[in-house]
Amino acid sequence: MPNLDKFDLAILECLQEDARATNVEIAEKVNLSPSPCLRRIRNLEKAGVIRGYRADIDRKEVGLGLTVLVEFKVAHHSRENSESQQAALLAIPEIVSCFLISGSADFLAEVVVEDLAAYERLLTDTLLTLPNVSDIRSNFAIRSMKTQGPLKLPKGR
Repeated sequence: MPNLDKFDLAILECLQEDARATNVEIAEKVNLSPSPCLRRIRNLEKAGVIRGYRADIDRKEVGLGLTVLVEFKVAHHSRENSESQQAALLAIPEIVSCFLISGSADFLAEVVVEDLAAYERLLTDTLLTLPNVSDIRSNFAIRSMKTQGPLKLPKGR
């Protein structure tokens, strides 16, 4: 993990607010000159702290009105089964986030689809055919109040 100071953290906060901000705008906000600011941004990208830039798209505005939190329980626990399950889940484009978890399930996936009919198709054609799955539980989001919020970054040194 890179050693992040107060300038790096301030840059990250600026980028979380507006990833399209220019280097000059960011430098001004964090009290750096543009050259060192850009160098820090490039270093954060190279170190993998900044993984990329993308648009924050309103799901409903593009016709994706249903979010489902899906719990998967894996049969016959082993490293191979877990890795196989992870690879299968990562290959499904409707899964926008996925976690290996503790508790009654092994994986928790956030699925985003158009509607209930689309989820039923995904469930029957894809999810229920995944290898080594012994149980699937679907939890339907009634309302999305916060998705992909900014990270609360630690205080810098």
